[in-house]
Amino acid sequence: MIWTILLLVQGMLLLFVLVSKRSRSEKEPPLDKGVIPWLGHALEFGRDAAKFLNRMKVKHVDVNSSPFMMRVLDSVSLDFTRYAQVLMDRIFSLQLPHHNPAVEKVLTKQHFEGGSLSCLSSTMHRHIQSLLLQAQRPCHNQTDWNTDGLFSFCYSLLFRAGYLTLFGGEQNNNRTDPTDVYEEYRKFDNLLTKMARTTLKPEEKRTAQSVRGRLWELLAPAGLGEGSGSSPWLRDYRHLLQEEGADEETQRRALLLQLWATQGNVGPAAFWLLGFLLTNPEAMRAVRREFSSISEQDSAKCPLLDRLQHTPVFDSALEETLRLSAAPFITREVVQEKTLQMANGQEYQLRRGDRVCLFPFISPQMDPEIHQEPQRFKYERFLNKDGSVKKDFFKGGRRLKYYTMPWGAGTNGCVGKRFAINSIRQFVYLVLSHLELERCDSESQMPEVNSSRYGFGMLQPEGDLAIRYKPRHSH
Repeated sequence: MIWTILLLVQGMLLLFVLVSKRSRSEKEPPLDKGVIPWLGHALEFGRDAAKFLNRMKVKHVDVNSSPFMMRVLDSVSLDFTRYAQVLMDRIFSLQLPHHNPAVEKVLTKQHFEGGSLSCLSSTMHRHIQSLLLQAQRPCHNQTDWNTDGLFSFCYSLLFRAGYLTLFGGEQNNNRTDPTDVYEEYRKFDNLLTKMARTTLKPEEKRTAQSVRGRLWELLAPAGLGEGSGSSPWLRDYRHLLQEEGADEETQRRALLLQLWATQGNVGPAAFWLLGFLLTNPEAMRAVRREFSSISEQDSAKCPLLDRLQHTPVFDSALEETLRLSAAPFITREVVQEKTLQMANGQEYQLRRGDRVCLFPFISPQMDPEIHQEPQRFKYERFLNKDGSVKKDFFKGGRRLKYYTMPWGAGTNGCVGKRFAINSIRQFVYLVLSHLELERCDSESQMPEVNSSRYGFGMLQPEGDLAIRYKPRHSH
């Protein structure tokens, strides 16, 4: 329910209502129609949503983050008020009229929690380890380096490992090479924001249609019985679609949606984390020190994956990375007229049918009152001085329940959160334990953010960070 989140947040998040044709009534949030007739703020919003919303925040929002309304035209930009429908219609060409999201959520929880999560994480670990060994091309001697871009390295390896874990592949007897899937998916991913905003050029539109068709073809065997090598989750998901009357073509399209949902964020998150570590030597030393102590523990008494569950320094560095690079829009529909009371006592009326959008990236994640020097990466930000997890963050003298929201919140939080965190932790541990990894240019810095990706989950870079790596001598 939307009200659960809003009442818990208590006015601490940047909150705005998107409308297409509206006159402001008394007690409603300020309405900013923009200067362009009919278009409103669509073009500026689509170019760089974070920059635009920061400008709107300065213009309309007081220190307690009051809401505002703005006009965004659906036919020109991505209408975040219908985010899920837009994704399915425009990007995945998918219609599921009989689909029950609540049933799907229960099914997903069964497979991504408890003992099932342990099995998935163990399988993921095995695939990451295998792909890392393959990435170390045969060298004439141990002094030779492999070179790559860090984003390409992280995204490719984690995507393929995740694909093999959840969808199966060539190594699991369904004849689909995960590298083929990744290469087609990257073409699809590069056009995703333009597909959502319907701003594809004619040639790009043809490419998008071709890539989508190719991915549907590659995903066709996934989840079809135990022989497919797919995870029990995917087999059950496909069975659910069949029970709901989805034909074969619709099932393939739904699998592409799940491929994006499960594999589109982990690789970029690992890139930002490793990039921040490489450009912050103190943080790298702290994480390496923690991982070294784990490696030295007796594996007979405690398996590696269990030992990796207690990594407060790494966890803080990851949380800080996500604070800086996770930028999803969280949208909810107002189901009945509601008076929203802000932290300063101001009240605003929301109409039934309004869509409310939260953008945690700006507030709380980049709020300087909550996080000092918010633009700076501080690996220890989420640690107390005694090394325990820091959970006390304040705004206006009040302790916050949500001081960063990369995974959503409440009942609408990400079901696959634990699996994603485990995957990133395993990947970084294996990379730092088995590889000598460094920047090709020791003075190079992290690339800028691709501003068109705001609202789509994990941000992606403009360009890449050149790295080189080779096996560590101790292994």
